[in-house]
Amino acid sequence: MDGGGQPGRGRARPAVAAVFAVHGAVTGGFAARVPWVQDHAGLGAGQLGLALAFPAVGAAAAMPLAGRISHRFGARRALRGLLVLWCAAGALPALSPGLAVLCGALFVYGATAGMADVAMNALGVETEERLGRSVMSGLHGMWSAGALLGAGVGTAAAHAGTDARWHLAGAAAVLAVLGAAACRWVLDPPAAGGEPPPHFALPPRSALLIGAVGFCAVFAEGASLDWSAVYLREALGASPGLAAGCAAAFSCAMAAARFAGDAVVGRFGPVATVRAGGVSATAGGLLVVTAPGPAQAVAGFGLLGLGVAVVVPLAFAAAGRRGPAPAQSIAGVATVTYTSGLVAPAAIGSIADATSLTASFGLVTALCLGLVAGAGVLRGPDGAARGGGREAAGAAAREAERS
Repeated sequence: MDGGGQPGRGRARPAVAAVFAVHGAVTGGFAARVPWVQDHAGLGAGQLGLALAFPAVGAAAAMPLAGRISHRFGARRALRGLLVLWCAAGALPALSPGLAVLCGALFVYGATAGMADVAMNALGVETEERLGRSVMSGLHGMWSAGALLGAGVGTAAAHAGTDARWHLAGAAAVLAVLGAAACRWVLDPPAAGGEPPPHFALPPRSALLIGAVGFCAVFAEGASLDWSAVYLREALGASPGLAAGCAAAFSCAMAAARFAGDAVVGRFGPVATVRAGGVSATAGGLLVVTAPGPAQAVAGFGLLGLGVAVVVPLAFAAAGRRGPAPAQSIAGVATVTYTSGLVAPAAIGSIADATSLTASFGLVTALCLGLVAGAGVLRGPDGAARGGGREAAGAAAREAERS
């Protein structure tokens, strides 16, 4: 333990990484069982799209409350409670017998996910500041690894014909215990004095363009996670097991890219990294919409995952360099970015109802091309495009404070 009763740096980083992994595992487990939930509730593509918009509605409504909860209870205690609630909410969608109940369950699912997400990212930024180097891409890599694990278990459960109610309830119990244990070692920075944070943190204008780039990436990510299994099953006639495995392939590609992301950004900078990612994601989207069979579509979703993987961590880092209050910029960009999930499921389902799922992923491909065009907004306010500048500046500032 270091001063003030805080966990040492060696424990704090793996602890918050474990929290990211638990959060991702809940998401991956649900994504793999979306076809089961659709069949159980008797929903068409349009109805499923409507229901899948409710997690983002819940997240948008609840995310701004995370700062106030952390201010009231302390960062570590708030994260533990929110993470356990999120794990429990992961079991709710499979219990829904119809559209109305499913929408309510997914609202709660999204609200708890969003609050836990804000709390863990805030502690991730705090950990990065303590270490003096970039770790956010790696932390998001742990989220993707958790999503891969959750999707892998879900794929095995789908292959075995396991009822998703039993599968997701068991996963919720295990993940809640693991998440609560990991929270014991995360940092617990003292709450700032004065008034609690505002209910809604509006980012400065310079951060809105960053949010737009994140919006494109999250739209592609959410569409792929929520609809890839349905796409393979309905558009390409894949088996239920193979369809569920597509979500695992997507999560695997994202995890690999995020684990490599900190090193790549340090070498080439955020602008070049996101532009290259946009090219990869666009190529993946084109492969998905032109795929003659499931194997090619799985490869396309893999390229999509590689391309969008590091955009959100880099958007948070860029937001932290804008405006007089970095935390407010990050919170605001997170809210703007994740509202993409409000649009994506309904848009995919509506376009699929009117035309086809293939046309829906044509929209995803166009948004991926937007990453290539918009990557320049991630350049630092001083014009620097490389990723090491923030870490070096932070280390210099801390050294000056100590001297």
